[in-house]
Amino acid sequence: MTHSSALSPAARDAALAAMTGTAGEPELDVLVVGGGVVGAGTALDAITRGLSTGLIEQRDLASGTSSRSSKLIHGGLRYLEMLDFGLVREALQERGLLLTRLAPHLVRPVAFLYPLTHKGWERPYVGAGLALYDAMAMTGKSPMGVPRHRHLLKRQVARIAPDFKSDQIAGAIKYYDCQVDDARLVLTIARTAAGHGAHVATRVKVVGFLREGERVVGVRAVDLESGREHEIRARVVVNAAGVWSDEIQEMVGGRGALHVQASKGIHLVVPRDRIRSEAGFITRTATSVLFVIPWGRHWIIGTTDTPWDLDKAHPAASRTDIDYLLDQVNAILREPLDHEDVEGVWAGLRPLLTGESEPTSKISREHTVVTPVAGLVMIAGGKLTTYRVMGRDAVDAAAHSLRTTVNLTVRDSITDRVPLVGADGFETRSNQRVLLARRSGLHVARIDHLLGRYGGLVDDVLDLVARRRVLGLPLEGAEDYLAAEVVYAVTHEAARHLDDVLTRRTRISIETFDRGVAAAPAVARLMADELGWDQARLDDEVDHYLRRVEAERLSQAQATDREADEARVQAPDIV
Repeated sequence: MTHSSALSPAARDAALAAMTGTAGEPELDVLVVGGGVVGAGTALDAITRGLSTGLIEQRDLASGTSSRSSKLIHGGLRYLEMLDFGLVREALQERGLLLTRLAPHLVRPVAFLYPLTHKGWERPYVGAGLALYDAMAMTGKSPMGVPRHRHLLKRQVARIAPDFKSDQIAGAIKYYDCQVDDARLVLTIARTAAGHGAHVATRVKVVGFLREGERVVGVRAVDLESGREHEIRARVVVNAAGVWSDEIQEMVGGRGALHVQASKGIHLVVPRDRIRSEAGFITRTATSVLFVIPWGRHWIIGTTDTPWDLDKAHPAASRTDIDYLLDQVNAILREPLDHEDVEGVWAGLRPLLTGESEPTSKISREHTVVTPVAGLVMIAGGKLTTYRVMGRDAVDAAAHSLRTTVNLTVRDSITDRVPLVGADGFETRSNQRVLLARRSGLHVARIDHLLGRYGGLVDDVLDLVARRRVLGLPLEGAEDYLAAEVVYAVTHEAARHLDDVLTRRTRISIETFDRGVAAAPAVARLMADELGWDQARLDDEVDHYLRRVEAERLSQAQATDREADEARVQAPDIV
């Protein structure tokens, strides 16, 4: 890479100057609006095809849907049942690519048990589905990368998962999918795009479009940090705003080419010792699918699937949602969980494409690309696993527009061969884990934690520790993370606010019973040193975070979505 992939405060300023033309650069070929996984994937696809590229996001990278998923990179076993073979094959190919080539440092296999509750027909039926799932994963460009499924008898299930109620089951099938820290994946894609020359700026909000006749030729955007309004000119604007797609469409005027319905999915986090099992579970419920997913020293339990038409920036989980998940998971556990076991809760919105009046659990996860007016490409739908395909399809549509208007020939997508930052050197550094521990004075378990978050970039974090020994200490109130990770989040990972670090650069907000309250002051002090905050600003950041946690806890005690939403919006975003 010729450019630095560090998303530092100075890099943000330089990116804004480049995009607004104040740095003397000509208009962009492609401007991407939206810093979720699809926006970041589109920016990476465009820049690696040789198109000058910018990306703007109104809040933080992955601050919407892309940090609130089930954190699975999977083929989608249930789409197999819907006979959506194309989607499953595509997703499995992407899973293999991410695991083996693009992001081996971030994506890892995870074992699941699929319990069998009917004697006779169910085992051959599910077994055939999983055989097909494994077979599809073997085809295409990328190797499978995970073990094949295997059948288990009842007593084998009891050995692997002693806390699973085995009296109502006839056995299980063990199979593998993959998981990822979704916010980390988005950040890494955005950093990779920046490393190849894309301009990336967060906290920049689109307030209107620039037009020449009917054609869109850029956007008007406000830098939320300074309050200044800018014009950013681009030959093609790609809208990858997810659940905000309809709002962006309204700004353009004209007929709505896409209609996106937001579907809410909530997840709970409980400590690992509350459920004794070596594997996760996946079972069907009346309205959705229940996942119990291993997550470091925790379990993630999800999910729900209900329509949501309230505040899109802060979807709220109600007590009804939480009770529903606890009821579902307790139906399969020997020792029931209750509200006291819940460390963290999050609610996310899936951007589902609607055309029919189907319940949200039935609407397809496929994506669609449209060009509603000349110079504007819109992409919506899809799933975390297939972000790269979505980015490719969006840039293909932009390339068509560039070909017809400025006679620019655009090369084919190469992102299936572009590793994300941290992939290079990951295997070598993993082999050197004991050596790295000895050199740095950190425990091997700490090195493993850092390798799983930074991959080959682990050296950057260890350099911080070598220069400032105090950064090698665990964070007060969140011992799983080092102080160095907070500093690195600001200097390399575009973190601008306390919320960015506690919620997305780390997962402290969902991995601690106090939701990060004890860690907040220490994290804010580390950030203040890097960002030049005075005491008033530092206090403001901490106060805002505490109010956010309080509003979320209050929302999670409410019975209905509307009441939960009213409680949650009491703590707006910090400006």
